[in-house]
Amino acid sequence: MARTEELGTNEPAQGANLPISPEDGKADLHTHTTYSDGALSPQELVQKAAAAGISVLAVTDHDHVGAIDEATAAGRELGITVVPGAELSVSLAGKDLHILAYFIDPTNRRFLDYLAFFRGERLRRAERIVQKLNTLNIPLKLDTVLEYAGIGAVGRPHIASALMEEGHVGSFHEAFDRFIGIGGPAYETKFQLQPEEAFRLVTASGGLSFLAHPGRYLSEQELLELIKMGLDGIEVTHPSHSDQQRAYYRSIVHQYFLLESGGSDFHGGRKHDDELFGQVTIPLHVVETMRSRLFSQ
Repeated sequence: MARTEELGTNEPAQGANLPISPEDGKADLHTHTTYSDGALSPQELVQKAAAAGISVLAVTDHDHVGAIDEATAAGRELGITVVPGAELSVSLAGKDLHILAYFIDPTNRRFLDYLAFFRGERLRRAERIVQKLNTLNIPLKLDTVLEYAGIGAVGRPHIASALMEEGHVGSFHEAFDRFIGIGGPAYETKFQLQPEEAFRLVTASGGLSFLAHPGRYLSEQELLELIKMGLDGIEVTHPSHSDQQRAYYRSIVHQYFLLESGGSDFHGGRKHDDELFGQVTIPLHVVETMRSRLFSQ
């Protein structure tokens, strides 16, 4: 069944007419803006992509699609195709996983309602973390954290920035190591979807679901569970992946007729990952294969 039929419309799904030429250029399919925990506005991110020679850029903010319209408009001016996306959190056997959604319809009401719910849960989590920090005699205020979050979905990076700027820690990473990282005294779990629900949500919005930066923490059996649930592909190329890991996940992609993606996971700012931007990319034919699979169903 075609994705457009699942959506109950005869109109092309989001991104069906993207001007992608598979012969030249490069793509980065994992980036963040100020609408989540990135340092750059959507327009600034697209401008940076243009300067780095990127032809296709996916904007994949955590639980937010607010950047897509601005990024798309900037992309039109600069000759860059912007793939609408998002990054969702799911849980499998107690493990935190991220799902990259590509080619979604950012106006899909069900998808938007879910994202609004997730952002509300993020805020409540931030409140709990701040309360724990206060019990540790760290007088951080939630309003301070929200100033760092700005228009974006609040997350632990914003708390880390606030802790550092107020002098409670010496570095961004120290905030995670001492307080808010997994196992830390102020850590709080976040609300997460079950993978099947996330896949259904992405499919209903016309998109494809990819497992983000799986690294070393998933067994092949767990990967098979996700594939059976409806996973479309795997982020093979990521800064955290070694050559051996890339080869392994590419073999999984071929074996199970999945799609592959890749990108820099660019945030900017205190992530100090500017040097990766424009370096961790995939060829455009990979994006064309994704699009062909989506719109030929």
